[in-house]
Amino acid sequence: MDTMRERFAAVTTDLLDHDPRLSVVLADIGADGFRTAADRHPDRVVNVGIREQLLIGAAGGLALTGMRPIAHTFASFLIERPWEQIKLDLVHQGVGAVLVSAAGSYDWPAGGRTHMSPGDVALLDTLPGWTVHVPGHPDEAETLLRHAAADGDSLVYLRLSAHANGAARPVVPGRFLTVRRGRRGVVLAVGPMLDAVLEATEGLDVTVLYAATVRPFDAAALRAAAVDRADVVLVEPYLAGTSEAEAHRALADRPHRVLALGVPREEHRHYGTIPEHLAAYGLDAAALRTGIAGFLG
Repeated sequence: MDTMRERFAAVTTDLLDHDPRLSVVLADIGADGFRTAADRHPDRVVNVGIREQLLIGAAGGLALTGMRPIAHTFASFLIERPWEQIKLDLVHQGVGAVLVSAAGSYDWPAGGRTHMSPGDVALLDTLPGWTVHVPGHPDEAETLLRHAAADGDSLVYLRLSAHANGAARPVVPGRFLTVRRGRRGVVLAVGPMLDAVLEATEGLDVTVLYAATVRPFDAAALRAAAVDRADVVLVEPYLAGTSEAEAHRALADRPHRVLALGVPREEHRHYGTIPEHLAAYGLDAAALRTGIAGFLG
């Protein structure tokens, strides 16, 4: 199976061939995957070098001319480093873009803290108007990418990961998917956390919802799933509690409890592997089972 990032490069190359409004902006990272696209469309594949602020500034400039820019680099360099440019060159100017990241919270532990960005979605929550997709499989990444590329002048963040589920789900942008039904609570699994959540909740009488889009937050789906018992567990592959306020808003008119699981604020200073980071954060199936069962009683 190809990775989400490999699928992104292949699909975007195809999209460039068919949509003259699309452009790609790179900051060295990922440039090898766009060699063919750059040869075919040298005026619409731009590599600004290791200048992430310019990456976003160029995307904003292209959007002002009527283009639909797709900007790509690692999450820490796409969201955190050029934060001011995202706020001003995109949001303040009222233009759209598709930001596609890789190496999110713990994808490349050997890269160290500079290449980890568990706070990226929480940062975007401080700005209005963003759609945030967190696919759990390359097929889902393709579906969401194609939707984002054709989505007018909207602001879209597509968060790709080396961490993936074993099978794709029939995701619909902006909607949660019901994977399993139960009566003793709701577990919302985001993106690549679904497989671990399904293993952790095997035999438990709970509803499992799957989110490949977290913004906008599908409040209606959560409300419908939490009819019997409004106890909700959020399992997110980034900063713990990122969607907690959204869950509380969705259930504000009824008694409810929310347990937010995700990457902790405390910094883990060991390299390790993706599975070792998941275990350290309490996001592997065994730890999730303990946390979910304990919370739901």
